[in-house]
Amino acid sequence: MNTKEILKKVRKIEIKTRRLSDHIFGGEYHSSFKGRGMTFSEVRQYQFGDDVRAIDWNVTARYNEPYIKIFEEERELTMMLLVDVSGSELFGTSTQFKKETVTEIAATLAFSATQNNDKVGLILFSDDIELFIPPKKGKSHVLRIIRELIEFKPKSTKTNIAVALKFLSSVMKKKAIVFMLSDFMDDAYEKTLKIAAKKHDLTGIRVYDKHDEEIPNLGMVPMLDSETGNVQLINTSANSVRTNYTENAARLSAYYISMFKRSGAGTINTRVDESYVKKLLGYFKHKGR
Repeated sequence: MNTKEILKKVRKIEIKTRRLSDHIFGGEYHSSFKGRGMTFSEVRQYQFGDDVRAIDWNVTARYNEPYIKIFEEERELTMMLLVDVSGSELFGTSTQFKKETVTEIAATLAFSATQNNDKVGLILFSDDIELFIPPKKGKSHVLRIIRELIEFKPKSTKTNIAVALKFLSSVMKKKAIVFMLSDFMDDAYEKTLKIAAKKHDLTGIRVYDKHDEEIPNLGMVPMLDSETGNVQLINTSANSVRTNYTENAARLSAYYISMFKRSGAGTINTRVDESYVKKLLGYFKHKGR
């Protein structure tokens, strides 16, 4: 893809996703997360009715009378987008590849943050950290993020979600709103997820194709494993093959949902041939209650 084609694609995604973020997501996004980040403002003397949990014991001991900490709501938030760029994202059997849907969702979220004057950062990951763009404000910064999402060529085709979460925890010292976009075809990230979700407001967005979950009966078919590069001849007519495929997909999906729920993180599931707009809106409305 040459520079002209990339810019054309960036512009197309910008027009589509900005319209969504301006008219739909801006208010919903901010009302869902406002008040989550609190910053220390000052201390003052304790007054009847104050929350005793806010007492600053160091200041209280120094002056021999109770003082409490006052916190203010942080007006500006920081959003981090963790995007899976492994080989399985270049798969799609209906309207488009998973990667294209992921790019649109990420762009919509980024423009929603920009509309509220929030910072946005990006981590692209496979089984390693492929790219890190620190959080910044502004439209030009968001356009750079979209461009990377479109044209970036990862070094690896494999997936390791734990690596991405560990890196997030190491680079983001302050609380952030984190969206992790992946098909979540991995099952070894429980510990790192718990640590990241404890520190950040984390949401997993699982983007998948209908044939990630079931394999059609097509007889003998040569199949490429997009993450290892291996090609195997698979007998899709065999019930056992189709059953094993479906069961493994269900196991990975169940692991993702249970691990995120157990860690106190949110989940969204959207198929490439479904409307991610409805899924995101429904999630934000529920979260904002």
